[in-house]
Amino acid sequence: MSSRPASDRTADPSSGAGKGPPPGFRYLPGRLDRSAQEALLAEIRAVVRAAPLFQPVMPRTGKPLSVKMSNCGSLGWVADEAGYRYQSAHPVTGKPWPAIPQMLLDLWAEISGFPAEPEACLINFYEETARMGLHRDEDEEDFSAPVFSVSLGDTCRFRVGGQVRKDPTSSFKLASGDIVLLAGEARTVFHGVDRIYPGTSTLLKDGGRINLTLRRVRKVPV
Repeated sequence: MSSRPASDRTADPSSGAGKGPPPGFRYLPGRLDRSAQEALLAEIRAVVRAAPLFQPVMPRTGKPLSVKMSNCGSLGWVADEAGYRYQSAHPVTGKPWPAIPQMLLDLWAEISGFPAEPEACLINFYEETARMGLHRDEDEEDFSAPVFSVSLGDTCRFRVGGQVRKDPTSSFKLASGDIVLLAGEARTVFHGVDRIYPGTSTLLKDGGRINLTLRRVRKVPV
């Protein structure tokens, strides 16, 4: 198993229109080779056996999101009619979240440049019709830590914009094994997933995409 080095790129050359990603945005295509993807997938499957996927819903309206999700780490992100928040236990089972796999912690330590470990890893599962509208990750106490994203399974079209929802955006494809880092100015930009491209990966037997998002939630003690 290896996670081969890959040079940073800001966007797929075929992505076309848009002003380009903001400062602090890093794109590492093919950072995990097939064997590393398979090893990580086995770890995530073990996590999901202990903390099954659940259906998050929009606050107030209760409308289901199109993704299913789980978490690992000391904290997990949840969305329900009461709002968006982090909590220490699974909303259905009431059990603490499983630990973040060491492989992800090692990648964070190697690539993120942040001195403290992540506290949460969101596990989002996208079926072929799922998407994620433009949003900002802003439920954390401190934005000095990056948002660190790993893609497994089918390719998606990822969109990234600016600090305001109406800012120009650029989009490009994220494939299995790609890593994206939102840091610095890019830490609080709007971003989302426009669509999934079914059949573009054989990693997941029944298709779909898994996105793993590592976040530091609380401020690091001085």
